[in-house]
Amino acid sequence: MPILKKGSQGAAVTELQNILRELDYNIPITGVFDAATEKAVKNFQASHLNKHNEPLEVDGKVGDITLWALQNPRSVVKGGAIDYKTMPDASFGGTAIGRKALEIAINELKLGAGEEGGNNKGPWCKKYLQPAGLGEGNSWCAAFLSWCFLQAANGNKAAMPFKYTAGARNIFNQFKQKGWSFDGNGHQLEPGDIVAWWRVSMPSGLGHIGIVHHFEDGFIYTLEGNKAANVAGFSYVKTRMDKVLGYGRVNL
Repeated sequence: MPILKKGSQGAAVTELQNILRELDYNIPITGVFDAATEKAVKNFQASHLNKHNEPLEVDGKVGDITLWALQNPRSVVKGGAIDYKTMPDASFGGTAIGRKALEIAINELKLGAGEEGGNNKGPWCKKYLQPAGLGEGNSWCAAFLSWCFLQAANGNKAAMPFKYTAGARNIFNQFKQKGWSFDGNGHQLEPGDIVAWWRVSMPSGLGHIGIVHHFEDGFIYTLEGNKAANVAGFSYVKTRMDKVLGYGRVNL
């Protein structure tokens, strides 16, 4: 692809800005590679790795290497080699339906579920978004989580522990209303729990959500849709996480 840099314009820049916003960089969508876009790119490059797990060059330009990293974000801070394709041992805990939803999320990871043909596009996105009454092109992190819990309820929406939605904050608010949310200090995180974040700004109404794979040695390991181009595993140092709305567990 042509290198995008300060002064570039067009559809490719618009798509870049949309990706940056989904990664929580609060920039306007203008189609123009302006100073705000350049700053966001540099901030991203300073804290992420390329496909060879090497630090990105911080130059504020987006070529194939940085674009791949934007679509498959790997943080510089890692918790070690984790096999996200394996269910965590029963000793880590987790409710029956939470673990079932996690098992389904892992199966989607194994199948390579994710975007095809563009940002938030393709048959996988359609599959997750359709039960929410939405088409491809919409953010799908919450729809992916909803779909996993729908399958855990044998495909019966009425048997789901929460209403199917493509809204991350909507899911978290449902957990709060049911008394299933917590701040992470009074409960040990377990497989199948959810973790929700706010995006862009607290009043924006935007959010992101994932399912906990397991928690160990101060690290939270999650499976998330729509953070990378594919369903992927991520690790976080729990005490360094920011923009967290809270956590939830079905039937807490």
